[in-house]
Amino acid sequence: MTRGKETAMTIESRCGISCEGCAHREPMRCAGCTQIQKPFWGDGCPVKACCEEKGHAHCGQCGEFPCALLERFAYDERQGDGGARIEQCRRWKEGGV
Repeated sequence: MTRGKETAMTIESRCGISCEGCAHREPMRCAGCTQIQKPFWGDGCPVKACCEEKGHAHCGQCGEFPCALLERFAYDERQGDGGARIEQCRRWKEGGV
């Protein structure tokens, strides 16, 4: 399996954001939101909470995907990634993850 393929199928976040390139990962010892109870950046994450309440591994498993909440985060002017996290969830979904 290629490195890119491994990354695409490794779920570290509920919303599809790439944890691999995160500058906070090492200093904050963050293992990704699938492995932590409370995010280091605040009291909680509404996307993480929603996904977990519905029993999904990631947002791509939801019948409402992509929902307005996920889209707000993905296209946020300061924190967004231009929809890359939505596309990642789509790849996970298509890959049966």
